[in-house]
Amino acid sequence: MAAEAEAETDILVEDETALDFEGVNKLPYRSLQKECKNRGLAANGNTAILRRSLLQAMGLFTPKDDDCVIIEGSEDCPPEDFDFTDASDPDFDFNALVLEIEEKTAVGHWKAATRKLKKLNKRYASVEKPVPQEIYVAVLESCVADRLHGARASEPARKILEQMAEGGYTIPAILGNQCVISCLGNGPNGTHDGCGGIDTALAMLAALESSPSGAEMVTVDTYGAVVTTLSNDDAVEEACLLLRAMVVEHSFTPPLSVFSEAAHAASKADNMSETVLQVLSLAKASGYILDNIASAQAGRELLASGVIAAERINNLALGLRLLTAAAKAEGCAPDRGDDLVASTSSAAQRACTLIHRKAIDTAVADNNWKLAVKLIQLMVERSLTPSTAVLRKVVGVCAKNEKSKRATEILLDWVSRYEDGKADKPPISIFNNVENACEICGEEELTLLVLDALKKVHKSEGNIVTTNIALKRLAKQGNLMAVEGLVIGMLEADLEPNVVTYTTAIGACVKAEDSAMAVEWLRRMRSRNIMPNFYTYNTVLAACLDGKLESTMRGSTVVAEMMTDVKKELSEGFKGNSVYVSVMPDKYTKVLARSLMKQLRENWRSDEINIQVAKSTVRVPLLELVDFERSEAAALVQKQKDAVKAAMKAMGDECEIDDNEDDCEELDSIVEMAKAHRTMEV
Repeated sequence: MAAEAEAETDILVEDETALDFEGVNKLPYRSLQKECKNRGLAANGNTAILRRSLLQAMGLFTPKDDDCVIIEGSEDCPPEDFDFTDASDPDFDFNALVLEIEEKTAVGHWKAATRKLKKLNKRYASVEKPVPQEIYVAVLESCVADRLHGARASEPARKILEQMAEGGYTIPAILGNQCVISCLGNGPNGTHDGCGGIDTALAMLAALESSPSGAEMVTVDTYGAVVTTLSNDDAVEEACLLLRAMVVEHSFTPPLSVFSEAAHAASKADNMSETVLQVLSLAKASGYILDNIASAQAGRELLASGVIAAERINNLALGLRLLTAAAKAEGCAPDRGDDLVASTSSAAQRACTLIHRKAIDTAVADNNWKLAVKLIQLMVERSLTPSTAVLRKVVGVCAKNEKSKRATEILLDWVSRYEDGKADKPPISIFNNVENACEICGEEELTLLVLDALKKVHKSEGNIVTTNIALKRLAKQGNLMAVEGLVIGMLEADLEPNVVTYTTAIGACVKAEDSAMAVEWLRRMRSRNIMPNFYTYNTVLAACLDGKLESTMRGSTVVAEMMTDVKKELSEGFKGNSVYVSVMPDKYTKVLARSLMKQLRENWRSDEINIQVAKSTVRVPLLELVDFERSEAAALVQKQKDAVKAAMKAMGDECEIDDNEDDCEELDSIVEMAKAHRTMEV
């Protein structure tokens, strides 16, 4: 740190020593202000005052230098050893030079007039005999013509304004304001072909404010021109300070273009988003209503800068509020104000898109489907293209909340924009989500509409999830033939059914009260090497609860198969998701087993089966399932493993049995699985 401080001190010393008499005289207005501030001097006043103060602080200013330094020029100071006097008329040379200046100004020779005015100030003017005000005004008028002659007369005009202010002369307001505006251009540093510029304009402005009329003579257009030029030159802080002075100190209402230029410059700079919001506050304080300004181009640009700043500071509410204000503006027809704001620039369009995307993410995280749908609608209205991920989330949150109509509306609009080339193709999974929501809500017409859109977009019937959803619709109707035909169609199309497919098909048997077909589907899935899970077994047992002895016996057989699979799972474990793979019975399985036992009791009471035969054969697997406890069964299996290991060790066998170290983890997943819903859903 000491080394850095020493280096900074060396740089400061080099900068101070580098400035000499000529260097100070060449400094522009803002550089003079900066040097004065660095030395703790007052930074107020015109160029001459700042230069004199800086030279005095550096020890380079003497009263003799004042006559030569304050008024710059190429002519040398008059020799000190000569004394030009006229004994007959002391004012002859003064008056003659004044007449020459008047002649030059009358014909518009501004260069000759300014040179002679400089000569008059150097050689003949004094405190007792100052240059007349009308001479200053005449020369100033000749300089102002043709926009300061293409800004070439900017420096002479600045000197005249400063001399008039120091002499206590009243500067004509029209001339003063015209000088400031005319010296500003579109070149670097606000110059026009290398002449004039921001520094010259600020010096003129300081001269006008220090004149007897003060800042009251400066018009809002003059201040606005300086603010705009500062903004275009990326001098954002200076532009905002002057803009604040216009609104707060002078109670001006600048044009919207002034605010928009300042806000635009701040939005391009890094870490100046708060400055953009300050400009918006100043615009509101000056009398503008944010809900109305979007009817003008400058107002839309101002709101666009505000949206960009709001996105950078992650203030989503503010960004959406500004776009809503733009939408309320009248006079934008046939377009919308918020649409025009979003399309102001590529940066504005990007900011609007990000704000909507983040707001939708927040709404989806809060499960607020209404807000998510509203935001996606606003994106389309504002000509913003929602990404596939955003559309997925909105459709997903609608489907999750069983808002099938909204989900279908968004999906079909997505399909329409895809056909127009304005969006990416909706994936099949989105169609499946919407179709499933329609099935849950019982909207069969919407389901068919979604399926037609799927076939139109993807030129296919979908994937296995799509088929399972259609299968579920048929299962609810108990249409066994249609279910079987759909599964056969899947096999013919080389689309292998999964455990969900077979479980759904068995669910159709429950609706149709056909236990024989349920057991047949269980056999078929085993033949395809698809292992049933506890959802599958529960569905088969539910199909057996029709009061018939044959169904009771089928249920007993299925329970015996289930217990065999349970013991196998306890000894070997399972791979994959416990919800889809495990056969471990849950509470509902035991409820079904008890129901089958009651049904068996009714069967022997009605003399359909002998009670002793029923208790010794049919009821045995059911009792085993009802009395089954996972912890006890797991302990028994472990005890058997330990006994086998001990026997092998006693025989001197070097082989070892693999202790399934994942037993505890599997049992934990079984506990979680027991909390699942009773029925398998797609």
